[in-house]
Amino acid sequence: MSVEVDLLLQEAKESIEAAQNYRSELQQRLQGLNQARKQIRGSSGQAREALKRHFTELQAAAGRLLSERLAGLLAEVDAIEADSIKPLDDCQSLIEHGVGQADELLREGEAALRCGLGEKEDKLGSFTKKAMHIQLDSLPEVPALVDVPFVSAQLDDSVLNLLRDKVSRHGAVSSHPPVQIEELQERPGGILVRWCKVDEDFAAADYRLQYRRSGSGGSQYEDAYIGRDCEFLVLHLDPHSDHLFRVSARGEGRTEWSPWSVPQTGYTTLAPHEWRSGTEGYILSSRKNIALRNDSAQSRCAVLYSNAPTYFCGQTLTFKISAAGQMDRLDSLGVCIDTQSGDESLQRDQAVCISTNGAVFVNGKEMTNQLPAITVGSAVTFDMEVVNLLPVSNNNLSEGGHFKLRVTIGSGNREVVFDWLVDQAVDCLFFGCSFVHSGWKVLVF
Repeated sequence: MSVEVDLLLQEAKESIEAAQNYRSELQQRLQGLNQARKQIRGSSGQAREALKRHFTELQAAAGRLLSERLAGLLAEVDAIEADSIKPLDDCQSLIEHGVGQADELLREGEAALRCGLGEKEDKLGSFTKKAMHIQLDSLPEVPALVDVPFVSAQLDDSVLNLLRDKVSRHGAVSSHPPVQIEELQERPGGILVRWCKVDEDFAAADYRLQYRRSGSGGSQYEDAYIGRDCEFLVLHLDPHSDHLFRVSARGEGRTEWSPWSVPQTGYTTLAPHEWRSGTEGYILSSRKNIALRNDSAQSRCAVLYSNAPTYFCGQTLTFKISAAGQMDRLDSLGVCIDTQSGDESLQRDQAVCISTNGAVFVNGKEMTNQLPAITVGSAVTFDMEVVNLLPVSNNNLSEGGHFKLRVTIGSGNREVVFDWLVDQAVDCLFFGCSFVHSGWKVLVF
């Protein structure tokens, strides 16, 4: 009997646990539904406001343009009318003056005919002279109606049809943008954003990535990247601060951008890569991620190291060359286990590096394989992964064991892959550079 009870108790416990898991899963799905509902309603509200705002602005702009055009056409009518009426007014004044002279002459002639014989001869003579002076056979020319302006307005009724056609196709409402953010990867002082097309029928010519700090009411999205690539590393982000990212696309032959993707929140916990201050022969930018080799050092100067071991295995470390000086075989860009004061190059033990001539060095020894020479615009990348050769204590990684780091150095379109044996377990490394001659400028990220 006790065995049956134990079995029943066991089944009951399993059923309770299954019910708890089931309830937990359902609650998570309810949360997912609530988030989906919130996104639909929130985006719908934003779309309504955007449509109302746009068409209100469009109506105001169209009304303003029509009013300006009407005012311009009315001004043309006024100018034509004024220019055409003035000659007619001048002609009218001339005719009215002639009518007045004719009336006065008529009165004098009639008076001369009625006067007595004694003064008739004088008055008739005066009248005749005055009539000859007026030139009664000279009449001003009045233009024919066909010769004066007949002002009219030419209005193309097809404009309304064109406007109706344009308006009927203006704007669109989309429920799913053609591109979405696929992945956010934290990097030192930044986030690597990857996106992809979700609408295979959409032919994208360019992509546009924007970001802003999350939780800042007044913060506006700003452009981070516009181009054809489907990933971009956004730098200069404060660690442990949430940022929102969104992406849109522009179709082939189009000028307008597609609807924005669903905003994604990302953050980095990794401090940004920085060069160490105070190294003679180098000038650093305000963010300390750019180093310029100047000519302040009269002789060869020491290696410029990173401020801390901020490069972690499994990440990609990139050196971007924005200015170049004269090459030297002792130049170096690379990573190392520790920093050693006084070294003039990373071509030493406990370090891997590439020289500006493309030679690769492992623990101070030059490899047979070589990469392209480093010039302006070159980007040199280091990727590493840890491979254990011998067991290592779980309590303290530094207690012993040999470690093999699989290193990939890329430059141009070529890569060199090799195994780097180190004496101790490492999960983070320093980086550094050295240039014999001035003029080299390198950005690290």
